Amino acid sequence: MSTRPESWPAPAKLNLFLHVVGRRADGYHLLQTVFRFLDYGDRLHIAVRDDAAIRMLNPLPGIPEERDLCWRAARLLQTSTGCALGADIRLDKRLPLGGGLGGGSSDAATVLLVLNRLWGLGLDRGTLQALGLQLGADVPVFIFGRSAFAEGVGEVLRPVSPSPASYVVLKPPVEVPTARIFADPGLTRDTPMSTIAALRDGYGHNDLQPVAVALYPQIGDCLAWLRQFGDARMTGSGACVFAAFPDRASAEAVFRRRPAHMDGFVADGLDRHPLFDMVQ
Repeated sequence: MSTRPESWPAPAKLNLFLHVVGRRADGYHLLQTVFRFLDYGDRLHIAVRDDAAIRMLNPLPGIPEERDLCWRAARLLQTSTGCALGADIRLDKRLPLGGGLGGGSSDAATVLLVLNRLWGLGLDRGTLQALGLQLGADVPVFIFGRSAFAEGVGEVLRPVSPSPASYVVLKPPVEVPTARIFADPGLTRDTPMSTIAALRDGYGHNDLQPVAVALYPQIGDCLAWLRQFGDARMTGSGACVFAAFPDRASAEAVFRRRPAHMDGFVADGLDRHPLFDMVQ
């Protein structure tokens, strides 16, 4: 038996810039980036079960349960705490797979945050971030819950406050595998280190962008169109691209002018995750 499901947000993120500054001995890349959340994303419906079963009620096509980040997050939390409860999880998916918007990582973080509360576990933010890192390098920032300057593999986080902005986000019709971009021999891996004091609007670039554009020309097409209206860049390892505008009306006016074959959305930047207050 399960409780009545409740609905919870899993917001998208943008990398306002993304520099690859080195590589660890284990092969993981060292990054510097600024993460910012958006008021647009997936939504999860989660109900507590009184047995230990973890069930995905609408599995993503082609993704086995053991690879689904929501399922993995719930199972990791369950096994690491010895919790005897389970969960039914239904995911309303709006963020594209392989889009660079952090959809899977955000979904996993929301599962950890929500089940920590619903299962009555009481884990603190730092403990949940450490669990999240076992699932992926982008998961901790969604638990950290604030716009952040990130270093390491993305898990060393310090809060920042970017200027208010609305964003036009375009979704090229491709799914970009992150591992392929990071493995490319043409990837720049020695961008000089920055300091948090150097950050400003429009700072930096995305070292992954040239590799992704070379492999997937549709990304370059979207960037070229957006650049008519200002600085445009790719988020994460792609495929989505974005440009910032001072207000929602300006962003929506540009979005309405997009070519018919370009999909996407307009969203406002958020400096606090909607579930920030769920954990201490």
